[in-house]
Amino acid sequence: MSLLDQLGGALGSKGSIDYVAIMQWVEQQGGISGLLEKFRHGGLTEVVQSWIGNGTNQPITGDRVEQVLSSDALQQLATKLGIDSQAASGIIAQFLPEIVNKLSPDGQEPGNADMISAGLSMLTGKLFG
Repeated sequence: MSLLDQLGGALGSKGSIDYVAIMQWVEQQGGISGLLEKFRHGGLTEVVQSWIGNGTNQPITGDRVEQVLSSDALQQLATKLGIDSQAASGIIAQFLPEIVNKLSPDGQEPGNADMISAGLSMLTGKLFG
């Protein structure tokens, strides 16, 4: 059983967002770098850069997430979370800027290896913060 599986079992998803499922889904999409590249190709280079940089994060809407990511990818996340794909795109719009921001405190694009430590940090903040 992987660390992510253990965390998922410990947290469950009742009444809250299953952060472990989101992290697993991000990994399936090519990690943070892969997702950021999809958003850049979708015309959101400046938005992505705001998440990486040290300034204010530009927001993104669920509709924009749906325009950038494939419906299959969003449906995969929706299935993992037990919600519809529109709600899944809203969750990505809410959390992706925060995740990228936390992974890039020095204004450098995060590497995929940082995903687990960022996930653990987020989980710790949710559980004990």
